[in-house]
Amino acid sequence: MIAIVKPGTSAEQVNNLCSWFESMGLTTHMSAGEYHTIIGLVGDTSKVDVGLLESLSIIERVQRISEPFKKANRKFHEMPTIVDINGVKIGGGNFQIIAGPCSVETRAQITGVAQSVKASGATILRGGAFKPRTSPYDFQGLHGEGIQLLLEAKKETGLPIISELMNIADLPLFEEVDIIQVGARNMQNFDLLKELGKTKKPILLKRGLANTLKELLMSAEYIMAGGNENVILCERGVRTFETYTRNTLDLSAVTVLHELTHLPVVVDPSHATGVARYVESMAMAATAAGADGLMIEVHNDPEHALCDGAQSLTPAQFDRLSRRVMRIREAMAE
Repeated sequence: MIAIVKPGTSAEQVNNLCSWFESMGLTTHMSAGEYHTIIGLVGDTSKVDVGLLESLSIIERVQRISEPFKKANRKFHEMPTIVDINGVKIGGGNFQIIAGPCSVETRAQITGVAQSVKASGATILRGGAFKPRTSPYDFQGLHGEGIQLLLEAKKETGLPIISELMNIADLPLFEEVDIIQVGARNMQNFDLLKELGKTKKPILLKRGLANTLKELLMSAEYIMAGGNENVILCERGVRTFETYTRNTLDLSAVTVLHELTHLPVVVDPSHATGVARYVESMAMAATAAGADGLMIEVHNDPEHALCDGAQSLTPAQFDRLSRRVMRIREAMAE
């Protein structure tokens, strides 16, 4: 349920109203928009006398929310959420490109790629230290050593870093990682999501291989219900009957999610297509669709990459992609 407060209502009146709601055992979530203040109510709202509430002079209207996701719901929070990563902002008109290798392999590799993608316009460095792989015989990542190499690249370039967390036990290793990524396979690892809800660190939550947008938003709700509202959603394609691409990129998800939620939405065309030559066109399409950012895999030697070389761009290819994406952004601003 949300209660929309009339313009001109004093802060004291709003605070008194929130105290009244909380006395009924409800949790309140206040969002101050350009024209209205919205008080979101989470809990057993059957205790609320809607007629009495609507009769109050400071209440414009009361609305029940039918969707099961509450904190992630745009009805709760009219204005887009802007997630701030040490000064790098995503959402609310702030567009960022996250780029880097699928997995961290060596110091020279991650530092070299970091320098090249920064020069081409990337503002956040990605790199996997822990890699969930379908086969137990594939490269699983450098783990703690990989995190340290990412931190060295961050120190060298100044780029904030993002890396995937697979296990709650490894959370202490991510203390200096700027954004924690929850991969597609862990989107419904609810114990992990609850633990991340206790942190204030930005979380990039990827859509699962066969999950609906509602399920993605419910996973975001797990994190937000724990108190962490710094959530970025990521569309990375879903599994369909198509075999020419690794997954099927659902660009309609960008539009639908922007309607349903206030959270930023980024698109990962690398994992969606699985084919390097398709990445640029899908990145441009995602930008035109209104994505708040892109996640692009870049490797200095894709043919010899230890993970996902087929979908990784070279630094030169990424430079071209970045320039074309920025031209689309400029055209959209006209």
